[in-house]
Amino acid sequence: MFGRMAFDADSQAALSALIDYARRAGADASEASLAARDAVSAEVRMGELEGMEREEGRSVALRAFIGKQQASASSTDLSAKGLQALAERTVAMARAAPEDPYCGLLEARYRAAPLHHDLEQTDAARPSPAELLELAHACEAASLAVPGITNSGGGGASYEVSSFAYATSDGFQGAEQATSYSLGAQPVAGKDGDMERDYEWRTKRFFADLAPADEIGRIAGERTARRLGARKVDSQKAAVIFENRLAGRMLSPFLGAISGASVARGVSFLKDKLGQRVFPENFQLREDPFVVRGMGSRQFDGEGGAVSASNLIEDGVVTTWMLNASAARQLGLEPNGHATSGHGGPPGIGAANLFVKPGTGDLAALITDAGKGLFITDMFSPSLNMNNGDWSVGVAGFWFEHGELAHPVSEVTVAGNLLDIYARLICGGDLDDRGALKIPSLLVDDLAIGGV
Repeated sequence: MFGRMAFDADSQAALSALIDYARRAGADASEASLAARDAVSAEVRMGELEGMEREEGRSVALRAFIGKQQASASSTDLSAKGLQALAERTVAMARAAPEDPYCGLLEARYRAAPLHHDLEQTDAARPSPAELLELAHACEAASLAVPGITNSGGGGASYEVSSFAYATSDGFQGAEQATSYSLGAQPVAGKDGDMERDYEWRTKRFFADLAPADEIGRIAGERTARRLGARKVDSQKAAVIFENRLAGRMLSPFLGAISGASVARGVSFLKDKLGQRVFPENFQLREDPFVVRGMGSRQFDGEGGAVSASNLIEDGVVTTWMLNASAARQLGLEPNGHATSGHGGPPGIGAANLFVKPGTGDLAALITDAGKGLFITDMFSPSLNMNNGDWSVGVAGFWFEHGELAHPVSEVTVAGNLLDIYARLICGGDLDDRGALKIPSLLVDDLAIGGV
């Protein structure tokens, strides 16, 4: 058995039975998983209850192999009869499936071994619906109290407990459990017919780690109110700074491009860049699945594979592809712990906690050094050509001059080629820690801005 959370008897029995039923139905090998979720949320709008929800669910999934044929299916029926029917149905589907020369269970030598430290993924706190409602009210009220805020898209508070158990026909068993607590508000500012929206939202593994409700609401209100009076700017090339809380969207295409599945299919603008410098010298992107209370922490990947801390980018150089078993076989490489659970389908590929090495100056210093340009605080409708890296996105934010924010900006776009953009990134020192990616604001000089 594997994992700090007990692989409880009911889960173990269900997965063992499912694997056994698959074997009896004719499967050469199989993997089974059980996922459970318990969540409660409260939402308010303009001080009135908007909704209160509770979600509870459990499901099992099976992936069965007959030679190099595979099929996957899932079910919410955990009875013996239901498990048997799922197994028989999945094996029958595998018999009819086309051959996939790269499918199959992860080889045992790549499997995770038990860890002996607690990643603190589970909190015992279970706020009542009344407590969640009070937090949502307090958060929204603080946002509405900010001058210039005239309406609200709502405030909300929630918690979730998720559990995942995984087993294979060759003997691997693992289980993990995690909690998450979220709180935020989405106020609306208005003046002279102008209306702007923004938000502030936080999610943490432990309830006590959430910022106070009135602080989150105040930040949401202030962010929204300062966007009033936004206007376009002339089309030009200028410095562009991506605020830390959305700078991760700049790296999302990179993560997709170093996915082994994309590389194997030839649909990656980085497919020939392994071992080459793509980012500036000293740029570092570190992955660490073992962060205590980290939102992306895990002790094994979606195929039961061993995970480890490493640098995906070191001194600006792309050091690795992210691989699951299938992608590794296609590329003739070894899997490296980046499988995500398919739970009803083949495994995907993804990263754990990520950390961009910050620069030395804060945001104010970054703006001062840039002198004049666009500070982006919102992005929407991105467009990306994965084959060559051509990229554009709609943005809003603030124009700055002489190191000072001058006025809000909206209805503009920025565009360029990501290989060119990545090569010119400059990191601020203002790390954002809202999620599984810790990243500072990012500066790109001389980027194309589309305005009037």
